[in-house]
Amino acid sequence: MQFHQLKRVHKNKKRATVGRGGKRGKTSGRGGKGQSARAGNKRRPEWRDIIKRLPKLRGRGVNMNKPVEEAFKAINVSLIEAVFSAGDIVTPTTLVEKGAVATFSGNIPPIKILGDGEITKAVKVSGCAFSGSAKEKIEKAGGTVTPITPKVIVKNTGAAGIVGTPKVVVEPKKAVKKEKKEKAPKTEKAPAEKSEKKAEPKKEVKEKKAPAKKAKAE
Repeated sequence: MQFHQLKRVHKNKKRATVGRGGKRGKTSGRGGKGQSARAGNKRRPEWRDIIKRLPKLRGRGVNMNKPVEEAFKAINVSLIEAVFSAGDIVTPTTLVEKGAVATFSGNIPPIKILGDGEITKAVKVSGCAFSGSAKEKIEKAGGTVTPITPKVIVKNTGAAGIVGTPKVVVEPKKAVKKEKKEKAPKTEKAPAEKSEKKAEPKKEVKEKKAPAKKAKAE
């Protein structure tokens, strides 16, 4: 082994330089004087203010407010032909039991049957929504389709909680006008009497004013 072949176990430490060229000298890497050279220099980033100015889409169905009604799981008539046999009852529960439809978060999703494909087996469909073409094909094969009964929510009206309060019926305006026209000819004498009554007080006023003029002349 030669002297020049010796190697250090630990690497040689870099000598800390002093002055403008070093990391810890004079300004310690902070540059010149000013706000950036002071302690606690932490300015607000401008891009955060820009993000705050962006418009937000609010309301149901845009962000976290998803629609209350669940979306239908669509299946075709060809799937019913492959999974079910003649005379079977097709419901959302039987579709899950047969493995044709998967549950969502442990719940059976609402099913809608579409008319893609062909069906030759007579099955009884109930509890599912369906398209017009699907209904025609199922009934043509000898099956039956029972539509879903819509849910009717009756709301209470009024402070007492009375349901189905009767509406106030307003008479048509045309009927009122006809009644006025019929009554009009009966009151023909009324305007003549009023004109006579109005004429009398005018004469009295003239008679009272006449003696006042005579007094001024004397």
